[in-house]
Amino acid sequence: MPLSKAVDFKTVLQRGNRVQLPKLVRWQFKMETTQVLKVSVKPATSFCDWESFFARMNRDGRLTIPKLTLVLMQKAANGGKSLTGYVLKVKVEPAEAVT
Repeated sequence: MPLSKAVDFKTVLQRGNRVQLPKLVRWQFKMETTQVLKVSVKPATSFCDWESFFARMNRDGRLTIPKLTLVLMQKAANGGKSLTGYVLKVKVEPAEAVT
């Protein structure tokens, strides 16, 4: 059963522009690596807007944030400095099928 509703959590931005999905979320929804997800991220200590993108989870339970999204967040929240090690708010929901 893939992810069927929106889930939000806080996590640390890791090296390589990656964030780890909590095991509880992965196990609760029996998430699959083939499901496309709509991911929204923003720094936890900043008032900037949510940045959204589509992604798939890797086999190890991580999501990779696109470079453009990360650069936009860095300029808005941290004056262009790296956000590696910062706490991010992450919202993951199933991607809607466009008809």
